[in-house]
Amino acid sequence: MTTIPLVALVGNPNAGKSALFNALTGARQKVGNYPGVTVERHAGRLALEDGRPVELIDLPGAYSLDPSSPDEAVTRDVVIGKQEGERLPDALIVVVDAANLENHLRFALQLAELGLPMVVALNMIDLATRDGLEIDPEILSRELGVPVIPTVAVRKRGMAELKAAVGEAVAQGNLRKIEPGRGDGDEYDTILDTRRARDLARRAILSEAPGRQWTRRIDRILLHPVIGLVVLLALLFLIFQAVFAWATPMMDGIEAAQGWIAGGVDAGLPDGFAKSLLIDGVINGVGSVIVFLPQILILFFFILLLEGTGYMTRAAFLMDRMMSRFGLSGSSFIPLLSSFACAIPGIMATRTIADPKDRLTTILIAPLMTCSARLPVYTIIIGAFIANDTVGPGIGRQGLVLFGLYVAGVIGAMLAALVLRRTVAKGAAASFIMEMPKYQLPSLRDLLIGLWQRGYIFLRRAGTIIFATTIVLWVLLSFPQVPEGSTMTQSEYSAAGRVAKGLNVVMAPIGFNEEISLALIPAMAAREVAVSALATTYSIDESDEAQAEQSLSQRLQARWSLPTALAFLAWFVFAPQCLSTIAVTRRETNSWRWPGFMLLYLFALAYAAAGITYWTATAAGL
Repeated sequence: MTTIPLVALVGNPNAGKSALFNALTGARQKVGNYPGVTVERHAGRLALEDGRPVELIDLPGAYSLDPSSPDEAVTRDVVIGKQEGERLPDALIVVVDAANLENHLRFALQLAELGLPMVVALNMIDLATRDGLEIDPEILSRELGVPVIPTVAVRKRGMAELKAAVGEAVAQGNLRKIEPGRGDGDEYDTILDTRRARDLARRAILSEAPGRQWTRRIDRILLHPVIGLVVLLALLFLIFQAVFAWATPMMDGIEAAQGWIAGGVDAGLPDGFAKSLLIDGVINGVGSVIVFLPQILILFFFILLLEGTGYMTRAAFLMDRMMSRFGLSGSSFIPLLSSFACAIPGIMATRTIADPKDRLTTILIAPLMTCSARLPVYTIIIGAFIANDTVGPGIGRQGLVLFGLYVAGVIGAMLAALVLRRTVAKGAAASFIMEMPKYQLPSLRDLLIGLWQRGYIFLRRAGTIIFATTIVLWVLLSFPQVPEGSTMTQSEYSAAGRVAKGLNVVMAPIGFNEEISLALIPAMAAREVAVSALATTYSIDESDEAQAEQSLSQRLQARWSLPTALAFLAWFVFAPQCLSTIAVTRRETNSWRWPGFMLLYLFALAYAAAGITYWTATAAGL
């Protein structure tokens, strides 16, 4: 009985393999799993030009024969003949994206060294032509030593030529000879393979549009290991300067509106619980958080802008080298970057990380990224205790401190990753390969939609979680009522005050007062609640006239020392995230072990950081 030849379809992710597989096999397909591996297996029947049948298998996308995921391991094992229950292919069809020739040729060169009969499908040639690329397939064919066929899989262009080349490759027979150290699991020289692919791509590309040339020139700067890092830090510094400088007029307007509404309620309602609830709980409590909406929008404007231009992917690539020193790879950068918005989507984004230890480490350090919920906390303390002056041309002191807090969070996360990778998540850093998108002007519509979504999420939290938590706190601060003639204030006599007094036994050594200790409890629901909790607590003991005369910043200045304020900032750099983050960590790790571990180590870090900051500032006489 004659065995039907087996041909494997191989290539990088997004090279158009699936479209080519469908074009070659039509409806003659079946789907299953590779033996012993839960990786999907697509197989189909291909009829050559002379009618001979060929069994075609579509292998998972891979960047290298050094696997960094189960998918890539399957591809490697099939093409070297080590996949259980799978025979060695008689030939390979290597799919290469013509518009990303340099990146895709690296894998093609590795496959060519295996010695299997091979055909290269230079796919999406129409898109490359549209982008101004003129590629000579003959040069590629001569250098690789295999046929190179231009194809457009989605339009079935080049299929006849490809089938003819496959027929010739199958007729050669399998002449493969395994070379020691190549294809048997040893590491490939990534730098050498990249250089070979770059040189071959340059020879094969006869001409290209000026836009692609400018992209390479810009990348030489932005991806430079030193200059690129300086540019990235400069951009981040600019963002945090703008968060303070640009938002001030809008924040002043919201505060004025808040005061006007509070004045109207004060004049229109008699003294009593209803008036206290509206002014102390809702207006001063929730309103003290809403005032930071302009800063949230400015921060996300820059993030969306960098994403839309294609720079964010380059920032991930740039950070890969640094992150590898701490046991992580550039694949962790995007989830960690997402955590600057909120740790919840950041933790969920770790699903794209193939290495389980790398993924676990990224989940555990994601709360150390300074999420947008911390911004109101930072802003109120910085505004109250850091002078609004400049330390250089265009460099505001308040923006500089905010930038420093974000940097402290990043440094803390990297050091935590280093410890975790050497202890509970021990393992080597995974490899990281990604394609660079084209530079482009971001869509104004996409920017506006993104800002609307972030603003809506922030206001929804203010109207739900923050509102509910603030009302509960107001009730606990209002009851029981302090007896007439008592020397205690209402906040001290209340149920919340008694809880704060007990908790402050633990928190007093690091400089925290009872009001801070109390604010930390509802802040576990949402970080912004710390601000509304402080506003509500200080409002309870003051008359309506005093509240109208003093802002929260002024109240903090009157009651806190500078070392206490700095310790409070240090606490929030490392403090555990909200309960929703803990719940998502439980879901993503399928265990309560890791959320519990996260809580313990973050609380320990926060306490140590706040204590060291307070004791150092006190000793320095600040």
